[in-house]
Amino acid sequence: MAQAVAAPARIKDIVDVEGIRENQLVGYGLVVGLDGTGDSLNNSPFTRQSLQSMLERLGVNTQGENVRTANIAAVMVTASLPPFATQGSRIDVSVASLGNAKSLQGGTLLVTPLLGADGEVFAIAQGPVTINGFKAEGDAASIVSGVPTTGRISSGALVEREIGFALGTQTSLRLALRNPDLTTARRIAMSVNDFIGAPTAVPEDPSTVRLTLPTGFNGNIVDLLTDIEQLIIQTDQSAKIVIDENSGIIVMGKDVRVSSVAVAQSNLTVSIAENPTVVQPAPFSQGQTAVQPSTDLSVDQTDTTLQVINESVTLQELVDGLNALGISPRDLIAILQAIKATGALQAEIEVL
Repeated sequence: MAQAVAAPARIKDIVDVEGIRENQLVGYGLVVGLDGTGDSLNNSPFTRQSLQSMLERLGVNTQGENVRTANIAAVMVTASLPPFATQGSRIDVSVASLGNAKSLQGGTLLVTPLLGADGEVFAIAQGPVTINGFKAEGDAASIVSGVPTTGRISSGALVEREIGFALGTQTSLRLALRNPDLTTARRIAMSVNDFIGAPTAVPEDPSTVRLTLPTGFNGNIVDLLTDIEQLIIQTDQSAKIVIDENSGIIVMGKDVRVSSVAVAQSNLTVSIAENPTVVQPAPFSQGQTAVQPSTDLSVDQTDTTLQVINESVTLQELVDGLNALGISPRDLIAILQAIKATGALQAEIEVL
């Protein structure tokens, strides 16, 4: 069980600024130079078609030919275009096999256009692929480490098109809270207005604070953002319990409270042990030796008396009261849900 505490934070660490964002890029390409670990062209028709189209653009006609090669693989190429990336700058790209290639080790990505959500080309990727795993095999054994069908090309894409957004010319923009909260949004606005000395920030909703460049401010909106992003804000959060039932993890917010309740919990343990015995036939009976099954089955049920969890004022008091029950985290999940059902738990439960 862990405690999530709302701590003071800088404005730049709890908000996103309108217009300052990444953009996702994707492309389809070919990796060549593989040592027999590429796609099987018979099972990957898209690889065959891509190879033939590429060769035709280079002046080589392979239509109607039975092309057999295992040194090429079709891949998907992805990248994130940083905000304000300029034409000619470089970005990293990730490469993942699309067909049945065994490994991309030693391969080189050929020129691959990277498209944005609007279908326009924003970058061109090419270069040797670096993988994080490997695969080695012999006639009777093989070993695989990591995922050899994915890789990365550091600075492997060249930005060809910029996304236009003139931040410095804006007179008004929005701050988006990463964790929406009415109290936090209001505190941000009050802190900014107190620092600037003018009505500059207005909370519009739990997720948004609007900034307006004040009259007579010595600078543009970039100067304003630079001035306020270091301001310290005491963030707030709603009372919430997050439960991951698969791993048994429970995380509680600091404002979780519980009214006085009584809890009883029963532990049921079922043990099964197999002890087969060998039965020999009687002398001169011409019988056969047989195995007779023998199963030991036991059920142990431990009942606990009602335990009172007193009304908690702090998270530590609630944790101490629950720990006093001496139960496992998985049983605690069921108890918290049952307390919530009674209306004694003043918090939201979110199950992952």
